[in-house]
Amino acid sequence: MHASQPLRVPVGTDAGRWSTFHGEKTLVVAARTVTSTVRVLECLPALLRGDGRVTVVFAHDPTSAFNDGVLDLLHDAGCRVIPWEQVGHAEPDLILTASENIDVPDGHCPVLVLPHGIGFQKKVPDSRAPGDRLSGVVPDSLLESGRAWLAISHPGQEEQLLSSHPKAAGRTLLVGDPCYDELLGSADRAGSYRRALGVPDGHRLVVLSSTWGPTSLIGQDPGLAARVLAALPYDEFRVAAIVHPNVWSGHGSWQIRNLLAPALDAGLMLIPHIHAWRSALVAAEVVVGDHGSVTLYGAALGKPVLLGAYGSEAVPGTAVAALGRAAPRLDAHGDVREQIASALATQRPERFATVTEDAFDRPGGALPRLRTALYDLLGLAEPDPAPPQERFLAEPVETGTPVTSWRVTTTAAPGHGPHAVTVRRQPAAVSRQGEDGPGEDRAAGRFRHLACDEREPDRRVVESASVLLRGAPAPSAAVGLRWVGETLDRLPGCRLAATALTGGGFLVGLRDGRIVEAAMTGPTTDPGLPAAAVYALLRASAPLGDALVALRVGAREQDVALRLRTSPTPGSAPR
Repeated sequence: MHASQPLRVPVGTDAGRWSTFHGEKTLVVAARTVTSTVRVLECLPALLRGDGRVTVVFAHDPTSAFNDGVLDLLHDAGCRVIPWEQVGHAEPDLILTASENIDVPDGHCPVLVLPHGIGFQKKVPDSRAPGDRLSGVVPDSLLESGRAWLAISHPGQEEQLLSSHPKAAGRTLLVGDPCYDELLGSADRAGSYRRALGVPDGHRLVVLSSTWGPTSLIGQDPGLAARVLAALPYDEFRVAAIVHPNVWSGHGSWQIRNLLAPALDAGLMLIPHIHAWRSALVAAEVVVGDHGSVTLYGAALGKPVLLGAYGSEAVPGTAVAALGRAAPRLDAHGDVREQIASALATQRPERFATVTEDAFDRPGGALPRLRTALYDLLGLAEPDPAPPQERFLAEPVETGTPVTSWRVTTTAAPGHGPHAVTVRRQPAAVSRQGEDGPGEDRAAGRFRHLACDEREPDRRVVESASVLLRGAPAPSAAVGLRWVGETLDRLPGCRLAATALTGGGFLVGLRDGRIVEAAMTGPTTDPGLPAAAVYALLRASAPLGDALVALRVGAREQDVALRLRTSPTPGSAPR
């Protein structure tokens, strides 16, 4: 359809002949970037729920540098989309957007601009002229027209805005922040969200949060995720990354995944950037971030925060600038594990209370205030005196690639009673020998080995591993024993092969023919831990028959009972 032709369904001069629903008012949502479009999609259903008086269409503005993905987002949501040049034919009663940089068509309808972050806290490149501009502020020409209304979350944002854009006087609406309210309302589901992400019980979830641009966390240090994963013990932590939609739109998922490939191989959970970041942030137990809004949301939720980057484009006097002063910096080349552990142990939820108070006014009431503003601008009475529905965030979907190889450090202390074995595993994809702690020390009972799952895709890793693990529990002891024998025959460099059994327990086969049966307290089906205990005792020349091992993994301790099932083949000896 050409731009000069009137629209027929659901808006336009002839739409009444063809439409099924006949609304009294037309609301046009301006969709320019993924970030801004998502913000509208997340709050609009609750505002207009069940109201047939309002016809909604989405107008696609393709002029942004971060336009890629907008149409896919709208189509996936089932939106009726029209080209931007046809907005005038739609004869809107209100234009709603979370992008301040749209070219509003001539007319008289008001334009309600929602924030797509927290306030006016960042300088961004100006697409209309050389240099930078204040993010979130519409052009002065639209302010002068008297059509623009800027929704803000705190009175201080109005004061800031007037100091830099005097023409915004009288053009702000204090509504609060619906996104922050949703995060707060779902805060008590953090444990459920962690389980949905696949974080095992007893593990801490570290979330890396990056805005976009060269001074962002991922722009300044794309290797940080891999170093964090290398520093944190696999059996104590999981790591997820939330990357700004502009990075996905500007560079594409292939570039992001290729850049983060070592971290992804080490188990990094790359959170989908459309809606899932909110529940992932609620699930976080510590946030390593930058000057973006997601990091500030994390601080406002009471999460411990470390700043891994902080850009000069952050605007002084804003809440994010206050966060930059209050949050400790992460020394990415120092002891990352100790810094994260210290943040978890010492940062209290109230640490950023002042920052939060300067960002959000009267949390919990944003949707009702925004609905009132929306209907006032439409010229309609609100349909229901009851406040809009406040729904919990949807559970996130488990993401990330399973880790299939580990550098394992064990420390064995054989004794007359239970042997004590300490195990620390790090994903081999990011762990380099000599850079992840002290080396082997036979006198101290400290040994190292490479362990891998049979599903490990790197052939060299499989052929170099001292310990091979079956990918899934064996359905019977006979199947497990056959797998152990075939694995040891196939890989002459392998010392041990271990498998879990479907009915419970583990089998660990040694190259000399011995088979060790292992039973562990707790529900684990991971053969890597009993295999590490057997490996440690083997290297320490400790007996393996009828042994009780106190296996220590981080702060947890489990008992492992070992029983020798098969005697060694005559003439054979352990390697």
